[in-house]
Amino acid sequence: MGRVNRRLWVAPLLIASMTRGARADVQPTCHVVTASFVPASQLQIVAWVEKPDGTYIETIYITKKTGHYGLGNRPGRFDFNSGPIVNDEWPYGRRITTFPVWAHRHGMTFPEVVFQNAAESNLSHPFMQSTQEPYYCRPLGSDADQASWDAGTCPTPFVGTDKGEFDPNGGTSLYPPRADIMRVCNSINCDSPSVAMYQQMDPFDAVAQATPVGGAPAAITWPIPSELPLGDYVLFVETSQAFDYNSTYNATSYPAPTGVEYGDLGVPYRGQPSIVYSVPFTIGTGDFMSSTQSYLGYGDPTGTTGTLNPPDATITADTPNSGASRFAIIPGSSDRIQVSAIDENDTTPPADPRALTSTSVASSSVTIQFIAPGDDGTIGMVTGYDVRYRTANAMTQDNFSDAQSMRVLATVTPVASGQLQSLEIDGLLPETQYWIGVQAYDKCHNTSDVAIISVNTTDRPAGYVDACFVASAAYGSRMAADVEPLRHFRDAMLESSVLGDLAVETYYTFGPSVAGVVGQSDLLRASARDVLAPIVARVRAAGL
Repeated sequence: MGRVNRRLWVAPLLIASMTRGARADVQPTCHVVTASFVPASQLQIVAWVEKPDGTYIETIYITKKTGHYGLGNRPGRFDFNSGPIVNDEWPYGRRITTFPVWAHRHGMTFPEVVFQNAAESNLSHPFMQSTQEPYYCRPLGSDADQASWDAGTCPTPFVGTDKGEFDPNGGTSLYPPRADIMRVCNSINCDSPSVAMYQQMDPFDAVAQATPVGGAPAAITWPIPSELPLGDYVLFVETSQAFDYNSTYNATSYPAPTGVEYGDLGVPYRGQPSIVYSVPFTIGTGDFMSSTQSYLGYGDPTGTTGTLNPPDATITADTPNSGASRFAIIPGSSDRIQVSAIDENDTTPPADPRALTSTSVASSSVTIQFIAPGDDGTIGMVTGYDVRYRTANAMTQDNFSDAQSMRVLATVTPVASGQLQSLEIDGLLPETQYWIGVQAYDKCHNTSDVAIISVNTTDRPAGYVDACFVASAAYGSRMAADVEPLRHFRDAMLESSVLGDLAVETYYTFGPSVAGVVGQSDLLRASARDVLAPIVARVRAAGL
């Protein structure tokens, strides 16, 4: 467990919001638990609270890739390769190794998301089962070929992916499905009806947050529910990090799967397993502080059980940002996690964000700016912001939090009241009207009103093609090996001239409708492949 520091300070009045039967004349307060740490870069984190006897209470924090983007419950095998390393972004493969201890303790199950054609070991998928899917990217080649990995920074939605469906055989998962996508139907294809239910089935989306910046101080703030009794509790924090290799856990001991179509894409990601820290704390009529220096144990490397293994020599202990040191020592202390539980006498909400405007609008992103409010009205500094957007209809105060408003999970460091605060929202569609809302909150989660603006994203860049429509229809997938040389030829040659730009724009305009016809006919698909074959051969011979 490591050393635990405890200091109990002055006891204030009884807490009306926390104690049943409290006198009506006692001024209400809220209890706030704050956990502070310094994480490694790209660290996936979940925090939850239990009683000392192991009774699960609540998940209070989870990084967005698992809590919002469904990293643990998406189509495909869990051991699919990944990439790029810097962002660990990949469209397929359920990462059941991410938080196995937490997953087996929260007590909930969800329908497992599988490919619509049930081919879980195949990275390809039928074209007619694919529509736009944002956020996750896909690599094209090996680790040595990172320069050619497609859309490494995900500037636009990844067009032509299978969003999956709930397992028709009744399979279950301990992880929620994605909460960031909507069901799409158009003249060419249609997502499974399951997709419309993904967002509603994610109970952790409300506490999902952006992945904290590596090497910088970070904090989790939890206003304790008023119905939670005073007493002793334990905060657990589980961390997961792809590519965290050592001599025991590496690409040799956990290699890429064999016999998988397109299994050469990306690189093996499975390194050291999840690391779990724990810190006991007390909710009472006073302020309490505790901390820990060391980790409690590690999770199952395969993710199939919730076993918490005790510390041993297989986990790296002396390498910064790796293994047991995924949380660095907090400057000025000897602790890796510090926890405080304090009484916060605060019923005053923050002021509203003022002068909300867009400072930059592109085809797939918008940068917004506003004047920061204070914690109590215009005094102090807020704890954070809830930022959401919607396209179906205009955003209002009433519909800001409903299922049609998508949360923006980005790192926003609050500034002092009266200063300018800015945020870039990416992954948007071109030529689309968006309503964007910003709401401020404080440590007790008192909230401001919502500031709202409407913006229209610009046209797609000249010559930009989201997908090789006809080639994808002919080969059945954008991942088909022969589609990639065509894409490289398009990028390297066609888009390098005015005539090439015109040709690409024409292809983009008519390509989807042609692909819809080609994709539905085996004869036309075969004919299209015959037409494309000599072009592919010439492109390969030219080294493009």
